[in-house]
Amino acid sequence: MGKARIGTRPGRPPRRRLAAAAGASVVALGLLAGCGTDGGGSAVVNLYLSPEESLPEVVARCNEEADGEYRIVYHELPRDADGQREQLVRRLAAEDSGLDILGLDVTWIPEFAEADWIEEWTGENREEAVRDVLPGPLETATWDDKVYGAPKNTNVQLLWYDERITPEPPETWDEMIEMSQRLREEGEPYRVLFTGAQYEGLVVFFNSLVASTGGQLLSEDGTEAIVDEGVVEALGILKEIADSGITDPSLSNQQEDEVRLAFQGGGGAFQFNWPFVYASWAQEKPDEREYLRWARYPVVNEGDESRATAGGYNLAVSSYSQNKPAAFEAALCLRSEESQKYQALLSGLPPSIDSVYDDETPLDPDQPADPETNPTMVTEYPPREDIRAALETAAVRPLTPVYQNLSTVTAKILSPPSAIDPERTADELREQLDAALQAQGVLP
Repeated sequence: MGKARIGTRPGRPPRRRLAAAAGASVVALGLLAGCGTDGGGSAVVNLYLSPEESLPEVVARCNEEADGEYRIVYHELPRDADGQREQLVRRLAAEDSGLDILGLDVTWIPEFAEADWIEEWTGENREEAVRDVLPGPLETATWDDKVYGAPKNTNVQLLWYDERITPEPPETWDEMIEMSQRLREEGEPYRVLFTGAQYEGLVVFFNSLVASTGGQLLSEDGTEAIVDEGVVEALGILKEIADSGITDPSLSNQQEDEVRLAFQGGGGAFQFNWPFVYASWAQEKPDEREYLRWARYPVVNEGDESRATAGGYNLAVSSYSQNKPAAFEAALCLRSEESQKYQALLSGLPPSIDSVYDDETPLDPDQPADPETNPTMVTEYPPREDIRAALETAAVRPLTPVYQNLSTVTAKILSPPSAIDPERTADELREQLDAALQAQGVLP
């Protein structure tokens, strides 16, 4: 998973003004893939990435800065992660030279690297790709001590709440359950909302619980299922949340946007979700923006370190690209400090570069800063410090070439959460994860 649904930027003119400034440079989406050079002699660099509403303007700016050296063409992959991966896997397995830059979910780097589908980042390109990148995002771009992706944006879930209902967030999982049960008795919104459907979102939530307990699913080298007592404890917490009468009746069908909409509509006291929640709330409920609050994930015991699972996308260069030098250069522009700030402010995508969180220059540096028309990270991205703090201790999903197999197995075993029997489910996880680890090759 790892992907945030893109919210709409709160406020008005910046996006329209900057988009207009890009003018005819904006590359139309949906162009057929090309390779080699365009009619004017520029190298065509085909970018394949999930749909992002503010990315065309970033592409336009990078093309303008390239000054004819290359031209990026943005091709939207399907919105869902499984669809994205399937399209990329099939074309790379066929050694398709029409792919240059690949937008990879953070869990795909080991798989694509082991298949020799993506190039290692080396030399000056590597130095620029890893410079000032936060620890969690950097770990997701690395495999076998080599860098195979430039972190474009990262992601980490927060606990979101409405201060009118809960003035202070819970510090521990037990406290959250107690607060929700008390709110239910008082007739207030009380539900704990999280991605409980049988897909990667449930695996992400569970992985954060495992990290919170200090548990371990796989061995350090990713070749053996461990599933220790910490995992059993995490299973117990997940079952308790599901069995305490504080979850939504449609828990087993809820993904990110269903969770967001339920909370936004007053259907819950707490939601666990990605930072796109803030941009969506501010756009759709601007008069209530001041009441939305956020905090890092609860802990198991007071004094423990909060852990949440990192998400996001890395930019990789295809091994079959005919324009690799241009592809590396274009990828660095697409994930530069300026690009990451732009997408953070317009789409809520958390930057992977540490310094962007402290950037006080407005979107348009030639005009005075204004919260509505020319925002800065300080004025328009309030969750930034909690996001950055969460990324400092972020949990990374198991790094293995067969992660897709592990995720599918784990989601199936955990669904529905109310059916979990911690000891029995842990044994089943251990057995099935070991079987998945023995899988050869990649899923089609």
